[in-house]
Amino acid sequence: MRFGVIAGSGFTQILPLQSAEKITVKTRFGEASCLLGKLAGRDLVFLWRHGEGHKLPPHKINYRANVLAMKQLGVGAVLATAATGTLKQTLPPETLLIPDQLLDWTKQRPLTLFDGDDAPVVHIDVTQPFCPTLRQRLLQAATELGVQVVGGGCYVCGEGPRYETAFEVKALAQLGGDVAGMTAGTEAILFREAEICYAVLAIVTNWGAGLSQQPLTHAEVEAMMKQKLPTIAQIFERVIANFDFPDCICRHSLDSYGDEVREWLTVSV
Repeated sequence: MRFGVIAGSGFTQILPLQSAEKITVKTRFGEASCLLGKLAGRDLVFLWRHGEGHKLPPHKINYRANVLAMKQLGVGAVLATAATGTLKQTLPPETLLIPDQLLDWTKQRPLTLFDGDDAPVVHIDVTQPFCPTLRQRLLQAATELGVQVVGGGCYVCGEGPRYETAFEVKALAQLGGDVAGMTAGTEAILFREAEICYAVLAIVTNWGAGLSQQPLTHAEVEAMMKQKLPTIAQIFERVIANFDFPDCICRHSLDSYGDEVREWLTVSV
């Protein structure tokens, strides 16, 4: 199996990807551009979440094509970065967090890979929306590198591209949310449908609205991401170098539906 990484364009300048080759993969939901290469001696697929050069806002990303491209390329596990705003005073900017729960409050995105007139109807379990195996490996790698991370928390996925209002931040915190982002929630659900392990290392880039006296700017988000990406690259590289693709709950999402449903996912249309 191959390993996958999803991040922004700047991550490719930090991640020591060797023999990188850009390819375009056709799926039933459209095309996705990826880099094929090697990292720590392992075959790796890198995908630009917002497109090469960061051209796509979060609500316009073709998440389904991205996930199916990974599936067709034989990816079995994916690590992703995520810029997030904190919903709580106890999680200040610069915090690194590995979420274990999800609150999805998107409004207009595709909800499933199994969509269309010819698609089977599929219901999956997402009690643990982020892969427990990958989460444990992230925690272990961070500990070995002496990097402090928060090993759990609820990622709230909003539609974007705007940030939350002060009241939304307050309400989401009361519901149990810890950090807010715009992408990883959608990815988590679709990767689980594709039976691919998926986990996120979230960077708290800013205070949520109403938690700071200063209005939020995108510049501070970018600055914090740039500061933390080298550390994240080290953690990812260590996880990938030692990952042995053990059996996991993520690989059994479609067990009750059979191979016919699995095959439907990988057909290029």
